[in-house]
Amino acid sequence: MTTSLQPVPTLVPGASLEAYVHSVNSIPLLTPERERELAERLFYKEDVEAARQLVLAHLRFVVHIAKSYSGYGLAQADLIQEGNVGLMKAVKRFNPEMGVRLVSFAVHWIKAEIHEFILRNWRIVKVATTKAQRKLFFNLRSQKKRLAWLNNDEVHRVAETLGVEPREVREMESRLTGHDMAFDPASDADDDAAYQSPAQYLEDSRYDPARQLEEADWTDSSTANLHEALERLDDRSRDILYQRWLAEEKATLHELAAKYNVSAERIRQLEKNAMNKLKGNIAA
Repeated sequence: MTTSLQPVPTLVPGASLEAYVHSVNSIPLLTPERERELAERLFYKEDVEAARQLVLAHLRFVVHIAKSYSGYGLAQADLIQEGNVGLMKAVKRFNPEMGVRLVSFAVHWIKAEIHEFILRNWRIVKVATTKAQRKLFFNLRSQKKRLAWLNNDEVHRVAETLGVEPREVREMESRLTGHDMAFDPASDADDDAAYQSPAQYLEDSRYDPARQLEEADWTDSSTANLHEALERLDDRSRDILYQRWLAEEKATLHELAAKYNVSAERIRQLEKNAMNKLKGNIAA
């Protein structure tokens, strides 16, 4: 038994993907008995060499799963790499007493890593952030029978099958058929093409004089209201708020408690009451 890392042959799906696939397919499969023996060595004795053998023997399954995601336009080698990460996570968590083969347990972890990679890299802007959207992203493509947009009946059928609202199906379909677009025109774009970039037709209201004047008036009005509301407070409450919120070096409750010869809890109560009065004065 060993807990030290052992040298691993060069098995990286890099420049020569075909050579990598040939290499992993040449690694013998494990018998159920041998797999359980290695899993027990890893689970009970933290044998890293056993983990290494389990991972190597299952690399071919990662390749098989990764091939099913080839339609997303991402490099097959990258998908395999991510799937390998999921396989290693599964091996680390595999309990031989569960009564299932490692490959059955690892499928979830392999797919989860590949899914996460696809969602991060398929578009610059994320197309699926919630659990429901992720489910739609990976199932809507298989549900569509043709390249054209879904009609109303197809939308409702897909929504019923996947257990979501028709509105969500339409929204995800629009995301899937969209494409990334640069905000600014390309450096070599001519006038006939530059106008199509969002920077040419989206309104920029940051420098609108009316908006700038409105924001300046709001700032001046808010500042005046704050000072007026502070003047309505008694001297002690006003000083506590100033020391706790407005001073450059904020005072602690204990420092103010020593200044006014009361407890820190009493200062906290005075601060809370003063803040409520201040909010009421500003809203009035």
